[in-house]
Amino acid sequence: MEKAVIQAVEQWLTDVVVGLNLCPFARKPLRAGQIRFKVSTATEDEDLLKDLMSELRQLDATSETELLTTLLIIPNHLHQFSDYNQFLDMAEWLLDRNDYAGIYQLASFHPDYQFAGTAAADAENLTNRAPFPILHLLREENLEKMIDLYPDPETIPEDNIRRVESLSHEEKLKLFPYLFRQVNNNQ
Repeated sequence: MEKAVIQAVEQWLTDVVVGLNLCPFARKPLRAGQIRFKVSTATEDEDLLKDLMSELRQLDATSETELLTTLLIIPNHLHQFSDYNQFLDMAEWLLDRNDYAGIYQLASFHPDYQFAGTAAADAENLTNRAPFPILHLLREENLEKMIDLYPDPETIPEDNIRRVESLSHEEKLKLFPYLFRQVNNNQ
């Protein structure tokens, strides 16, 4: 199962995040093999916090040239977006408590991701939807360097929304098949 989970996330990263250029900083570390894909077996918050801490320590122990970022994939827990969203507060608390604030940053992805003030079906939510709940651990210093080099980084979110809104239904089916299987399975 772990291999299939990683393959699904790698496919999403390649086709959606890099393919649609939703994150202009992802292509280089993906090609260089600097992204760690770690599957958590956690089914409880406490175990997931332990896995998160382990991944933070892994980043500490590994040079940036070898490991730039980690995707902690959570296939067995936090299936409801509301639960995931609440867990993010605990994850941020863990970073703060262990003096990782300002060193590492969390980015969040979930199959049912929904930005505040949007309807569940709004296309802009696709920018943060992934096949499984994911905690993306970023080295903040590296992220700041990349943002400084990028022209108009403040336009990235709006560009991403326009990009996903322009997708045809067929393109959405191809890029987000797991979303449509969930909808069909719930009917």
